[in-house]
This record gives sequence, structure tokens and C-alpha cells, in this order.
Amino acid sequence: MLKGGCINPEIMKAISLCGHGDQILIADGNYPLDAKTGGAQKVYLGLTAGVPEVTQVLETLLQNINVEKAEVMLPEDGSTPEIFADFTRLLGGMALDGLDRWAFYGACCEPKVRLAISTGEKRVFANILLTVGVA
Repeated sequence: MLKGGCINPEIMKAISLCGHGDQILIADGNYPLDAKTGGAQKVYLGLTAGVPEVTQVLETLLQNINVEKAEVMLPEDGSTPEIFADFTRLLGGMALDGLDRWAFYGACCEPKVRLAISTGEKRVFANILLTVGVA
């Protein structure tokens, strides 16, 4: 039995099949996962409002994968959601590439998105698309 890190069998299987350049979406509870992720393996982790948070899932995934790029959905009003600072911190200072809502949805429907994880996250614009780096 696994003792730590990611213990979800669906997620572990999906990330084990990812290679350099494949992508993983971690989405908030408002994201239309079924409609806006194409053929990606979909995992619904949301247990209740706020559980788990996107940052908890990101922190766990980072124990298993290297990330070479991170993209976020930008609000139309030009504001910067507070969670973006959490993403940057967890990614070791990596710059976030911002996409408008429709470009983000389009990117998440591409065939290279291999895994899409829905969380219970309640913060808005708390979606992050990760590009898997080399080991």
C-alpha cells in the first residue's frame, strides 16, 4: 500500500503515462471539466465545497512530476487572482503564462492534455494547466 504522496490510483496511472510535453489540468470546482477537456482522463476529486483545494493537488503532483510550463486563465477585468501567487510559490518562482478564458478552454481541449482533475476549490480562476517536463 502506498504511504504518501499521491495515492489516487487513477491519477497515478495517468501521470505514469505522461511524457515530456503532455499536459495536466487541475481545475477549480466551477470549471466545466466534461465539456472543456476533450479526450483527457477525467478525475473528479471534489469531496465538498473547498476540499480539496487546487493548491493541495498541485503540491502533491509536484512530488511526482517536473513542470516546464504553467498556464492560467486570466480574468477579463485584468485583475490578478491571489491564487496565482500560491501557484508561483509552489512552482519555485516559475512565471505563469496567462490565457484569456476562451484560449484557456481551447488549450485544455487539445489532445496533449492527458489528465484533467476537478477539485472542490471555491476560489475563482483557480485553474492551472501544467506541461510535463523531462525527468
